Amino acid sequence: MLMAAGTAGMVAEETLDPVDWADVQALSHRIVDDAVDYLRDVRERPVWQDMPAEVREFFAAPLPRSPQPLAQVYAEVTDKVMVYPMGNIHPRFWSWYMGSSNFTGALGDFLAAIQGSNLGGGNHAAALMDSQVVNWCKQMMGFPQSASGTLVSGGSMANIIGLTVARNAKAGIDVREHGVAAIAKPLRFYGSDQLHSCHRKTMEALGLGNRALRRIPTDAGLRIDIEALRAAITEDRAAGFKPACIIGNAGTVNTGAIDNLQALAKLAHEEDVWFHVDGCIGALIAVAPENAHRVAGIEWADSVALDPHKWLHAPFEVGCALVRDASAHRKTFAVTPEYLESTPRGLASGDWLHDYGLQTSRGFRALKVWMALKEHGIEKFGRLIDQNIAQGHTLGTLIEAEPLLELVAPPNINIVCFRYRGDGITGERQKAINTEIMLRLQEEGIAALSDTTVHGQHCLRVAINNHRTRRADLDLLVRETVRLGQEILRLGVAG
Repeated sequence: MLMAAGTAGMVAEETLDPVDWADVQALSHRIVDDAVDYLRDVRERPVWQDMPAEVREFFAAPLPRSPQPLAQVYAEVTDKVMVYPMGNIHPRFWSWYMGSSNFTGALGDFLAAIQGSNLGGGNHAAALMDSQVVNWCKQMMGFPQSASGTLVSGGSMANIIGLTVARNAKAGIDVREHGVAAIAKPLRFYGSDQLHSCHRKTMEALGLGNRALRRIPTDAGLRIDIEALRAAITEDRAAGFKPACIIGNAGTVNTGAIDNLQALAKLAHEEDVWFHVDGCIGALIAVAPENAHRVAGIEWADSVALDPHKWLHAPFEVGCALVRDASAHRKTFAVTPEYLESTPRGLASGDWLHDYGLQTSRGFRALKVWMALKEHGIEKFGRLIDQNIAQGHTLGTLIEAEPLLELVAPPNINIVCFRYRGDGITGERQKAINTEIMLRLQEEGIAALSDTTVHGQHCLRVAINNHRTRRADLDLLVRETVRLGQEILRLGVAG
């Protein structure tokens, strides 16, 4: 313990470092061993399980006032947290489009936390790695090296970044100085009726309001109707609005439908509007050898949002926003206060990465992505994407072969929407039965599915965004869905 002179004599100076590093080292080795076992044996555990009352009560405990041994703290984590995960690392977690993490990425997160760098900017290795990972993302999307980008928390924030730049670039005034109220003609943004809900939040956060986002009808494949979009733009111009941005879907959240990005890029050019691609579902298909053609045209976008924590399987959280016009990107966010001015040498001589987004303090997100890409190479990630898409189509085939199940929409990529139909079951009773099937699959630890509505029909939704999923898991899902549906009908539990 250090001693320092104070006004009232000698006082003890404290630190968060341990008194005995050897004890911490031993416990740390045990934690790593447990972590390896946790991932190795993931198939032997339920996908998800509900927490008993005593566990829920544990999380209502008041603020700790005094210390307890680190080993005891870790024991509580082991007993109360690790056994009750959301489940997205499990091979039969298909509820939402999340990615399933990887051990190397977890080590990267640990090392990033140990190094402790703040990625607001500056002249240090972590900042250079952050920029390198952004450059790699540009290469994946076919963007020019002159483009810019930033790592963010996830897809919602990546979309906010891209659409904020779009607003400022198309406003016709200095929005940062004068605000949205000074825009002469109200801006209009366009996307399909299958857009992710984050786009509504973005319109609200940008001060444009939900009505500034015009939802365009989709075709039978749930892709944006190009002619309806063209007509909407013409109509809005005639009504005194200013068309500002088209949002294309590189994979919708409901079904994985991919808009015709080449046609959208051409239309955006003709109409002089910004072209943004929400690629949080499927942008990374661009690196998949068998399926890259599905997202042709993404390289023509003015901005793209993508998620390394999905099909690059980085541990949560990390998203990426790319912007073709680096100057427009920086002008949208850069602020240089006196305490963050650059210097010709030293720590402050590097790039200030916070000039490309909303956060001044930024975590070292790049390391977990960088380490996994270095270990496996992008070609393997591309093959894994192809594998998931093939699994989606395999599941669709299995469902079509089962008389008691039916597809609600044909699989586009790796998202499969289907339902249990039984004999003569329709309407609310069918919805109740399918909801009960979904809940029992979760509660029995078999599989985690979600539900949604497609073409006005309630259905179960399987999003296969998981490098651990195998064909046997899909066979099991079909068998168990049929078993549960028959059991529910026989016992009259639902409906």
